[in-house]
Amino acid sequence: MKKPLLPSLALCLLLDAVGMVSYFIPAWGEWIDAVWGPLSAFLFYYLFGGKTGAVGAVVSFVEESLPFADIIPMFTIGYFIRKREFLLHSRKDKTYVEK
Repeated sequence: MKKPLLPSLALCLLLDAVGMVSYFIPAWGEWIDAVWGPLSAFLFYYLFGGKTGAVGAVVSFVEESLPFADIIPMFTIGYFIRKREFLLHSRKDKTYVEK
């Protein structure tokens, strides 16, 4: 059985920062979001996997598609959700791997 993964907090913060870049480039902002939306959904699913990854990927895609919603740090929220899951389950066994 494949062990669930926990991406690093630094990586999640970096990916959230990349998602907010569109605020700093006014003329290209919506075009950047059009490219970053599907890519962030793919990365979210790849990093978190399972139910958390699937739900988070959809929410991340929708968040990047909506104007002025880039401020929501989806990867960081996903990190803390996954970290909580690991803390609850790790009392039974140590089965998580940090990327």
